[in-house]
Amino acid sequence: MGSTSSCCVSSSPKLRRNAHSRLESHNPEPELSREDTGCNLQHISDRENVDELNMEYNPSDHPRASTIFLSKSQPDVREKRKSLFINHLTHIDESKHGSRRRKHSSCSTIFLDDNTVSQPNLKFTIKCVSLAIYYHIKNRYTDGGMQQDIFDEKLHPLSKSEVPSDYDKHNPEQKQIYRFVRTLFSAAQLTAECAIVTLVYVERLLTYADIDIGPGNWKRMLLGAILLASKVWDDQAVWNVDYCQILKDITVEDMNELERQFLELLQFNINVPSSVYAKYYFDLRSLSETNNLSFPLEPLSQDKAQRLEAISRLCDDKYKDTRRAGKKRSASVDNLVGVRWVPAILS
Repeated sequence: MGSTSSCCVSSSPKLRRNAHSRLESHNPEPELSREDTGCNLQHISDRENVDELNMEYNPSDHPRASTIFLSKSQPDVREKRKSLFINHLTHIDESKHGSRRRKHSSCSTIFLDDNTVSQPNLKFTIKCVSLAIYYHIKNRYTDGGMQQDIFDEKLHPLSKSEVPSDYDKHNPEQKQIYRFVRTLFSAAQLTAECAIVTLVYVERLLTYADIDIGPGNWKRMLLGAILLASKVWDDQAVWNVDYCQILKDITVEDMNELERQFLELLQFNINVPSSVYAKYYFDLRSLSETNNLSFPLEPLSQDKAQRLEAISRLCDDKYKDTRRAGKKRSASVDNLVGVRWVPAILS
């Protein structure tokens, strides 16, 4: 079954037959790389990292990515800072003449704004969101860009009144955006949290669909974002037919189509993580401070102080219950001095 020499030669990894049938030592060839052999398949962990890197550029998905509206407001920050400096000098001059000064907390009185991340102030949150939309329109990247017909107010008007020919040429004022959003929120009885989620959906739409928000489509974009935010966030969602009662000239079929296409452009991603929500809330506060849109300060009342103290006691009770549940604590934690609750001085 074959010659013995050929069998021996083929079985030896160090020897091979040359052209003159002589045996000689075989020098091993260098190993081929993965690229040369074609085995350069991407590992699954590498593919996951690529997705995570892409998410980091999307502020509506990743908590570490900076919000778009805050970056678009930067061109006007220098002018705002100048105005704030002038206002500061004006306040100093007024204080010298005995005018009303800014409120500051003292030992007897504590001033707090009625605005927290869990319970934002509705009026000022809508103002901040409207200001963010204003900067989106004013400092948009392109004059044209990609457009979606479903958001075009000329093709899908919100009222029976004739749309002017230059409807997409003039940027709306911040007050006009605020009145439009406030009307929808007041009529539908939506919450301040819904306004923040609305802004998240708007920026997610701009990123996912690669479109611009401008004078000719901002109303329908906001309407679609508010429609989704109210259904996702609020326990008692507002039906599409209810918006037809607010906007008298719009049909239910148009609202349904707006919602459907908005969802498709969002790739049906309507999830808003708590970290992303908190980021947008604090960035809105930063935007308000930059634009001298401060939240109203109110003195800490006795009733509010008692409620804060009750919440603190509830957290303390939960902490004690957790310790009793049998969770192991390190010796350093067990030796810590217990927290003492000191009653607040109410005036």
